[in-house]
This record gives sequence, structure tokens and C-alpha cells, in this order.
Amino acid sequence: MALEMKLPDIGEGLTEADIVQWLVAVGDTVAANQPIVEVETAKAVVEISAPRSGVLLHQGAAAGATLEVGGLLAVIGEHGEAWQQPAAAAARSAIADEIRTAIGGTPAAAAAPSVKAVPLVRKLARDLGVDLGTVAGTGPNGQITRGDVEAAAQGSPRVTAADESVPLSTTRRTIARNLSRSWAEIPHVTVWGPADATQLLAVRQSGGGPLEAYLVEAVLPLLAEFPDFNATFDGTDLTRHRAVGMGVAIDTAAGLVVPVVHDAAARDHADLSAEIERLIAAAQARTLSLDDLSGGTFTISNVGAVGGGYGTPIIPHGTTGILSIGRARDEVVAGDGAIRIAPMFPVALSFDHRVIDGAAGSLFLNRFVARLESFGA
Repeated sequence: MALEMKLPDIGEGLTEADIVQWLVAVGDTVAANQPIVEVETAKAVVEISAPRSGVLLHQGAAAGATLEVGGLLAVIGEHGEAWQQPAAAAARSAIADEIRTAIGGTPAAAAAPSVKAVPLVRKLARDLGVDLGTVAGTGPNGQITRGDVEAAAQGSPRVTAADESVPLSTTRRTIARNLSRSWAEIPHVTVWGPADATQLLAVRQSGGGPLEAYLVEAVLPLLAEFPDFNATFDGTDLTRHRAVGMGVAIDTAAGLVVPVVHDAAARDHADLSAEIERLIAAAQARTLSLDDLSGGTFTISNVGAVGGGYGTPIIPHGTTGILSIGRARDEVVAGDGAIRIAPMFPVALSFDHRVIDGAAGSLFLNRFVARLESFGA
């Protein structure tokens, strides 16, 4: 008997996911626990596996489409078994097609892409004016890659067109919702200050590893000294966390993601560096797990990695503070009756003013700057 697979809630109350690509075609034989489809959630790209062996009888949505949690994802049955979509579901699909046609769209079946390309590659093709139907894919199973689209664009003039409405990916929509919620609910206060990077950069040059590991080490003692910065405020009660879930903001092609170094204060430098390197690589490859993206209690954003300087970092919802560190640049510094040139970090600290006063925020920032300037001493 055919098994109807519903799109599961893959974690933390997600409501929808985008179909990135199907790994098996209708009619293919599948084994139990074999990955059959990649979906992009608000958190990451994940594979969903077949719960049983059999034959894939139906794909619930085409690549590039959005499917709600609980919606029909796939149907797996036996060899020779026929499966027909229930009448009620078929009727709803027909009505949806009529609505799409009435507003100038196309029925779902007609709109299903006949080429293999992930949403980011499809967007690039739209931006460059490339018709994916004319591109030969060089990726696995004929999938069209970014390089294929760029090569096609070089051989044809770029198409200019009127303004277009581009639907956001699940990741981008979630980023928008979360930032809007944080900005609307949390009264942000941001304090700024330069920090002499000479000592920290010297230690890093000697020890190697990601800069973020050294920044995390500089801030960890302050979270013990100022526990309100390692906390969650629900509007009534402030929960001070015993462990530090250190969020590390990482820029990716799909948008900003903030994986978490769990129990950061219990790790030595080597362990901390290795974990941050793993998270950075996984973020770029879109292979972060839901556990990697959950449980943050404080965040560091190294905007200097993309050339950033001062800014106003937005506090992730459910936390009370975030530190942003820009790229170190040589500046003229006066001190102790002398003038010198030194690499200076632009540092910004945003905090929740409902539970942290300006004096505490300024003191936290000053102590952080002092730790950077005496790092390893």
C-alpha cells in the first residue's frame, strides 16, 4: 500500500520549506533511509529520506516550489502500484491553477521547471537574462551550475527588462521576519568605540586559526562578569544562562546565518577554533544542522571579514546583546604623550535597553576593548 509522506516540521516550528532538488525521479526504486529530496528551510538545506523502501510514485512539489509543513511531499509504493491523488486534493489543485491563470500565471503543472537548477542558480539566470532551457548542465545528473549560467551569459548579450517581482527564498524570508521582530520588540541601544588590534593580531599571527576564536575568547569572561548579556528576556522575566551558546554570524551566498558554538566557555582554544572552522565551512556549504543553528545566547559578528566597519548590529531575538567587530585599519593614535600608527578595530555593541542600562553597556564595551588591547598578555 502506498505511503504518503508529509513535509515534517524539521525543527523549531518551521512552517514551510522550498524544494531545492529531487534526488530520485518518479518511478525510481528507493531504499529505506535513502535521501530522496533536498529542501531549504529557514535554517539550512537538509535532505529528507525515504521512511521505507519501494518506488517513488509521486513528487508533491517541483524544484523551486514552496511547500507548507504537513503538505504532501512524496508518495512511495510498490512496483506496479498505481496511486491517484485524492479527489479533494485534486480539486484544490485545479482551483489553484484557475486562480493562477486568472491573475496571469500558469497552472502548477505547466510551471514546473523542466531543468535541474537550485533556486540560487535560477535567480542568477534571471539576473543575467539567461534562459535555463538553453543551458546544458554540467553538474551531477545534468544539474545546471552557477558556472554554466555565467558561461551562457558570456556568450549572449545581457537582457534588460522592466522591474520584476522576485520571490524571496525561505532563508531570506525568515531573516526578514526575525530582524523585523527584533527591531520592533527590542529597544536597541548601540555604543561604539575603537580598539587597538596590535596585540590580538600578533597573537593570532603566531597561533593561527579563525579570528572569531580569539574574539570569542576575549568576550567569554565578560559574559560571566555581566550575566545580563548572556540572557533571555521574555517581557517579564530575565533568564540568565549558565552555559554560553556563542552565535557566530557568517555571511553566505544565501544570506546571513548564525551557527552556535555550544558550551563555548568550556572549550580550550584548539577546540574553539576547530568548531568555528567547522561551522564556517558548513555554513558556506549549506550543511549546517538544526542543532548547529539553535541555542544561541550571545552573538559576535565579524563584519570585518567582508570589509565592514562601524554599524548598528541587530540583536537576535531571544538574546540581549551582540558585538560587531569591523576590519582593522591603520589609524593615527595619540596616547601617553606620543603619536603612533596602529591597526584599530571598529567595535559596536548593541544591547536590550529593557534589561541593560547604558552605563552597564558602556562598561561592558570598555572592558572588551581593554581585553582586546591586552590580549595574551
